[in-house]
Amino acid sequence: MKCIDQLSSAELKGKRVLVRSDFNVPIAKGEIVDLFRIQQGWKTIQYLSERDAKVIIISHVGREPEESLEPVGKAIKQFGAVVFIADLLGQAAKGAAAAMREGEILLLENLRRDARETENDESFARELASLADIYVDDAFAAAHRAHASIVGVAKFLPAYAGFLMCNEVREIDAARAPTHPSLAILGGAKFETKAPLVKLLLEKYEHVFITGALSNDVFRARGLPVGRSLVSKDLPSEDILSNPHFLEPIDVTVETPDGHARVKKPSEVLEDERIVDIGPDTVQMLAPIIASAKFILWNGPTGIYEQGYIHYTQQIAELCAVAVARGAKVVIGGGDTIAAIEEAKVPREKLGFLSTGGGAMFEYLLKGTLPGIEVLE
Repeated sequence: MKCIDQLSSAELKGKRVLVRSDFNVPIAKGEIVDLFRIQQGWKTIQYLSERDAKVIIISHVGREPEESLEPVGKAIKQFGAVVFIADLLGQAAKGAAAAMREGEILLLENLRRDARETENDESFARELASLADIYVDDAFAAAHRAHASIVGVAKFLPAYAGFLMCNEVREIDAARAPTHPSLAILGGAKFETKAPLVKLLLEKYEHVFITGALSNDVFRARGLPVGRSLVSKDLPSEDILSNPHFLEPIDVTVETPDGHARVKKPSEVLEDERIVDIGPDTVQMLAPIIASAKFILWNGPTGIYEQGYIHYTQQIAELCAVAVARGAKVVIGGGDTIAAIEEAKVPREKLGFLSTGGGAMFEYLLKGTLPGIEVLE
């Protein structure tokens, strides 16, 4: 995979560079809630602009086609001079691209305004490619999607990876072959979708700790009560449960019908309670493992952070920060994990490498490649 820094300043000067960023960030009441992805993606944009390239940024945002990148256009101005064009491939966008001066930066409208984006339509990819001389894919978090802006444009232009993409691949490659001793922490829900990754991690890591809603599936599979907790359709198999590297919570935080939280053993959960987090004994179980690990992979908070259950996620993050300070390699991914850490007020810069990818990180760990990476090779 070729990184954009393989091109000299002379090769970039005056060239129109189409950068596929991932600025699909949370927006509330017209304001950006979290700048993490924008901060990470800005490095590539700044690098190109400083070398007098004409930078045209494309991205999607939200789940609905009518959602706009305008709030991103406002927020990104704190990093540099960016002009937002409320158009994608119309006369306004094409005219602005044609009139660009060296070093200028444009941000075009939400790619998913055009249904051809998610259909990976070749004509749409060709139109996007017509805006520029060079294509740069810096959208790791969308690299598992075979969409036109991810896999189509690269067929029509010289294609390179941006710095974010190169960093993600390097760091997650390391997580696929961890230094020993190693620990993987995996949360989230739907065990049936996570089972292949769990099996792979059990082959590669000394310890694989299952948390979040996934641990409810483990308890149910072991015949333990889970009350009103979220449980998957398919439960973990015996070969997973009996694996000597497999770890699960030894105590849990439950929420009672009146909204109170209590810590219990998994065997003590009542029918009208729901499991919302791990407990202090589980943190104590993990503490020496984290302290001795040379590599830690973490994807998924321990509790329902959106409802305020972040205490034990915070404690795990603090233990990981100590591990980083003593020289351990820590790779953390998943939007919920990053958001929970942010909520817990643990400084990101103390936590090793934070991936922008959720689903993309999961798939890359499992497969070692993604559609958006294959087209760059």
